[in-house]
Amino acid sequence: MFDMIGIVVADMAKALDFYRLFDLDLPSDPGGEDHVETTLPNGMRLAWDSQTLMKQLQSDWQEPRGHRMGLAFKCASPAAVDQLYAKILAAGYRGSKEPWDAFWGQRYAVVLDPDGNLIDLFAPLD
Repeated sequence: MFDMIGIVVADMAKALDFYRLFDLDLPSDPGGEDHVETTLPNGMRLAWDSQTLMKQLQSDWQEPRGHRMGLAFKCASPAAVDQLYAKILAAGYRGSKEPWDAFWGQRYAVVLDPDGNLIDLFAPLD
């Protein structure tokens, strides 16, 4: 059974600050932890591992190049996509694609997390 998504991060505190903007239940101070995880309402776990931990676990680990993974967060409404996008930019993070009405029937936007991963925001237009 698929149980967890793990994200490797360069700076744990910066990563958790970003993902808190999605109202995830995360510790306010990771306290130098190399692994942090949370359980989502659907039971899936989302975890963050430091590059330091990855190098300890796998001595030949190398930081990937390019976009390593994508996550998509469903918002409550099209207006909520716009609001979350603005909140993320106001917090100092970068947008990749401003909100737009996609031809497949969703309000969609894309932001970048501190490690450059593409994070999609979406809601049905209905």
